[in-house]
Amino acid sequence: MSSVRKPSVAAMRERLMDELHPGRRGLGAWSAFIRAHASLVREMDTRLRNATGCPLADFDVLAQIADAGGRLRMTELAERVLVSRSGLTRRVASLEDEGLVERAAADDDGRGVIVCLTDAGVRRLVETQTAHSADVQDLFIARLNDRELATIERAMRKIIVDCNFG
Repeated sequence: MSSVRKPSVAAMRERLMDELHPGRRGLGAWSAFIRAHASLVREMDTRLRNATGCPLADFDVLAQIADAGGRLRMTELAERVLVSRSGLTRRVASLEDEGLVERAAADDDGRGVIVCLTDAGVRRLVETQTAHSADVQDLFIARLNDRELATIERAMRKIIVDCNFG
């Protein structure tokens, strides 16, 4: 065993962070953003499941389709929701099994797939919207004043990246 003491992994990471982020500018904001997002999504998913039996990801899919007028190409849906493409395919199949959505061939070409809300899907969305909106109010809006909300909105609009989660 060598008598030379190796620096801890944490110490090595600290040095690397100091080199890559002089003065650590912005890292506190980044860390707070990531932790807030993760904790809010987990808590909102738990609350929505407990209140309605509907996972947050299912609600997101139903809401995105509704916002598009009740019909959406699968490729467009994939760009809007927060799950991966492979995860979305499984999620849509599950929602279809529950009778909440239907898939159909796109009218303009035989290759595209349209996902449509069913009447049961609309009912599920309406049932879950109240609980979801209450959670948004309780966990986010009510904790911030109007000035903070406006600041967050402006800041987030600056950093939105045009991409999908596939």
